[in-house]
Amino acid sequence: MFFIDTIETEGLGNRSYLAGGAATAAVVDPPRDIDRVIAAAAARGVRISHVVETHLHNDYVTGGLDLARLTGAAYLVPAGARVSFARTPVADGDTVGIDDGIALRALATPGHTPHHTSYVLEEHGRVAAVFTGGSLLIGSVGRPDLVEPRLTEELARAQHASAHRLAAELPDETAVLPTHGFGSFCSSSQSEGDATTIGKEKGANDALVKDVDRFVHDLLAGLEDVPAYYAHMGPANAAGPDPVDLSTPPLTDAADIAERLAAGEWVVDLRNRIAFAEGHVAGSFNFEADGKLATYLAWMIPWGKPVTLLAESPAQLAAARRELVRVGIDRPAAAATGTPRDWIPEGHGPRSFPRATFADLAARGAWATRGTDSTTVVLDVRRDSERARGWIAGSVHIPVHDLHRRLTEVPPGTVWVHCAGGMRAAIAASLLDAAGRDVVAVDDSFDAAHEAGLPLTDGERDL
Repeated sequence: MFFIDTIETEGLGNRSYLAGGAATAAVVDPPRDIDRVIAAAAARGVRISHVVETHLHNDYVTGGLDLARLTGAAYLVPAGARVSFARTPVADGDTVGIDDGIALRALATPGHTPHHTSYVLEEHGRVAAVFTGGSLLIGSVGRPDLVEPRLTEELARAQHASAHRLAAELPDETAVLPTHGFGSFCSSSQSEGDATTIGKEKGANDALVKDVDRFVHDLLAGLEDVPAYYAHMGPANAAGPDPVDLSTPPLTDAADIAERLAAGEWVVDLRNRIAFAEGHVAGSFNFEADGKLATYLAWMIPWGKPVTLLAESPAQLAAARRELVRVGIDRPAAAATGTPRDWIPEGHGPRSFPRATFADLAARGAWATRGTDSTTVVLDVRRDSERARGWIAGSVHIPVHDLHRRLTEVPPGTVWVHCAGGMRAAIAASLLDAAGRDVVAVDDSFDAAHEAGLPLTDGERDL
């Protein structure tokens, strides 16, 4: 009897899988921190015999090569992927035995990448599930624009064809088990729900209900910005990532933190946004450990820039280290634990800024940005697609991932910064505070803007 265990990487919105039988198992699209995979196999009492990649990943550093080396497993990588290490190349139709009567059959599904391959799990010849990586997702497909701009439309058409191949060749009851789509920016849109089948996707997935021209048009029109760090993930995976290092970075003190800030290094406070607003090291940035730390820090930090992590506890620091190695931030320059009292030199005090709600903003009459109150700026740091659904009239728009490069575009005055829920507003507020701006972080759901009576518009009409 086969089993399938899901290994979640929530911060990146991805899933890996351990699948096998009584004695041996395969791992599909393993994360960088492979100790979680090894623990899952140990809990099952199985040996990892195969490590399988659906494609060269653009959104995280794979643990596949490291895992194969440690376990002695065969490392299966699509034959079309250009890599610099020894592996077992996999072509369409190849089948490998995993355990007694349990096998994986490769099925070429280009689109997310030219070489993308899905794997059909079969038990005694009966189809049980398909690992679709970045091909067919829950209600969506993997985005086709991460390889080469000139290939984007071609790959979008390939995504449509691959989805139809899966739907035509597999039974309706086949479980669809994608890697992306649970918050990953590798997905062309975000999944609703966490389980699906081929039959369900036939009636709900755009790739299966729209003709190819309409599908491609809508897919390309809806693509979001690509996180900047994605440019480094594919090359790292093709070269063969170094073994993962989760050891504690060098511990530092207040004087060294001050020197690092003076040298232009990034000092990142991992505490929650409430604690950071109440008091923090001047010049530090707030990326909450419980938020999308890896995505937004890796997106915004100049690649290779030294980073020092400030955490409340060793456990918070260790969790952040784990998040960051997944996206190739392997070795922070330094770290410290404790509170701002431990991180600020004697004779200096903490910085702070106020937090507010949309009701507070409405009470101030600040929405008229350069009108009613010329000393107030309302800054919207949501993505373009979020803003398109409506914004506060008169607000300035700079997505949070662009803000560190566009700080000079924020008009003078006190900046009331908001996003959709508060996390990204806190990041933006910390960037502005570090630049010496007076800032108010709006820590509130954007739904409350309408309830507060703020004037909303979509550029054509009042909402």
